[in-house]
Amino acid sequence: MKGVGRVKGTGRRLVQKVSATRAFARVAPYVIPALDRTVHRLTGGKVLLSARMLPGAILTATGARTGLPRRTPLACLPEESGTWLLIGSNFGRTGHPSWTANLLKNPAAEISWRGRDIPVRARLLSGDERARAWAEVREIWPPYAAYQARVTREIRIFRLEARS
Repeated sequence: MKGVGRVKGTGRRLVQKVSATRAFARVAPYVIPALDRTVHRLTGGKVLLSARMLPGAILTATGARTGLPRRTPLACLPEESGTWLLIGSNFGRTGHPSWTANLLKNPAAEISWRGRDIPVRARLLSGDERARAWAEVREIWPPYAAYQARVTREIRIFRLEARS
């Protein structure tokens, strides 16, 4: 995976250790997205604070219930093929994040990636394809394994492909 985080070594391991805790899972969903949205807006779509650890994008998807556009800052993993993986970990909380239901109902979406808005189509991964992606994302960000261990649901992984 190219373009993975800028924080290296001990600092990265410390952040990974903290992010795997239940306390982090209680606080992070309220703090990190709000900070990311604000910084993203102020920098014209060029900066996400959380991207210091993992690459990040802003997903704009159509709400499954409302039909309205929903903007969500997310960690993503860019792939060499020009696609992106999105992981519905919800910081290891019980339910699936709402953006995953939005993509299941309306797979046509858009991501803001490095200051560019790119139309994409989302596809939920399953079977061997999901298993390979899951191994890759755990290698890049080990706390995903802790998130999965805390929940009984299977964490959803989507592949986003640019559409014309």
